[in-house]
Amino acid sequence: MLMELRLYNTLTRSKDAFRPLDPANVRLYVCGPTVYDLAHIGNARPVIVFDVLFRLLRRLYGADAVTYVRNITDVDDKINARAADRGITIRDLTEETYDWFRQDTAALGCLPPSVEPRATEHIREMQALIERLVASGHAYVAEDHVLFDVPSMPDYGQLSRRPLDEMLNGARVDVAPFKRDPMDFVLWKPSSDDQPGWPSPCGIETPGRPGWHIECSAMSWRHLGETFDIHGGGIDLVFPHHENEIAQSRCAFGTGGMAQVWMHNGFLLLEGEKMSKSLGNFVTIRELLADWEGEVLRLAMLSTHYRQPINWTRQGIGFAAKTLDKWYRVVGDVEADTGPDNPFESEIADRLGDDLNSPRAITHLHHLAEVAEHEDTSSALRRRFKGAANLLGLLQLTETQWKARQREAIAVDPEAIEALIAARIAARKARDFAAADHIREQLAAQGVILMDNKDGTTSWELGR
Repeated sequence: MLMELRLYNTLTRSKDAFRPLDPANVRLYVCGPTVYDLAHIGNARPVIVFDVLFRLLRRLYGADAVTYVRNITDVDDKINARAADRGITIRDLTEETYDWFRQDTAALGCLPPSVEPRATEHIREMQALIERLVASGHAYVAEDHVLFDVPSMPDYGQLSRRPLDEMLNGARVDVAPFKRDPMDFVLWKPSSDDQPGWPSPCGIETPGRPGWHIECSAMSWRHLGETFDIHGGGIDLVFPHHENEIAQSRCAFGTGGMAQVWMHNGFLLLEGEKMSKSLGNFVTIRELLADWEGEVLRLAMLSTHYRQPINWTRQGIGFAAKTLDKWYRVVGDVEADTGPDNPFESEIADRLGDDLNSPRAITHLHHLAEVAEHEDTSSALRRRFKGAANLLGLLQLTETQWKARQREAIAVDPEAIEALIAARIAARKARDFAAADHIREQLAAQGVILMDNKDGTTSWELGR
């Protein structure tokens, strides 16, 4: 068994031994998707990283002793706008896009979280938190809004440790004349007739909807308690989202902290550049899965330490594919040895125990593959090697299954594809970008990759 787990804590800026509040009830919360479109490859990084942490915690404390909560944001202004553009209900949009997300993350080899709460199913908890914050003087009502009073929390900003002017710049994204202080942020806001709305808290007569930050405070409270062990997410969430979660939860419950450990994965670059639709280098998980097996993408992602920026390149994906081809040749069709007495698995666990050092674990897997390939006479070492790789969510198939997937062809109708591409070009010319995006999503779901050319034409190819 793993003797010690050490994790880097963004809050303390140090790597320390992890000591759960209750070893029989280890609690992990990770900010999940806002479901209005296909998830991009940057969204896959926290999903894969915290899946590895989930697996490691289960190995250390027992599968029944770990609760992993990853929320679903299904009320958001982007969702409202996208549903209106497509002429469908918000629920229909979020059901469709979350189903895509669930399929994509499963293909990446990720275990389902213990709980996946929806924001819209926790409105009462949000209202209760807001009422508490107003009653304690940490929030106030203004023009049918409820806002958090940032100056009421003297140590606000401990997580991000940003200078005041930087925090003000972030706060001014939502400027409003009724704010007492520029740093104050929205807990609740009024809804118009064409927006989703619920009865408002604090005696406000106009129906409204929650702000983004209060959602995670409410869902983590409902499923993990007032304080819990680990909160994770991307580095882009440190400010203002996680900073504001801490403020809401601490002030509502009068606690010294929300989560003991705050973990954040680094940014993702695509071929050395920031990924952006405007730059034309935006790629979804679905598009990559049309070209590569999910385990290939997983191995490529874990080859960089989670806290470091990752440069996502086709060359790196190709190297991961070749590595898995070799590893599957080594294990063949043997069953994995996942028992507690597998020394190979213990060696991988020890390396992951050093702040999820997946690159070091993968380097050791290369060594174990050589050992299993050249020194095994009874297949015991191969089973141990496969069990060790399973801890990273790798080698989940047999070699026969792996080869069969490599040979699978995607059946498509070229004429139907060309017709959809023509419809997409027409929609773009009419500036109906929602319709154009939906056609792209349809084709991506079939494994068809579109390439918009400088001359205005669009070409396509199938993933391998």
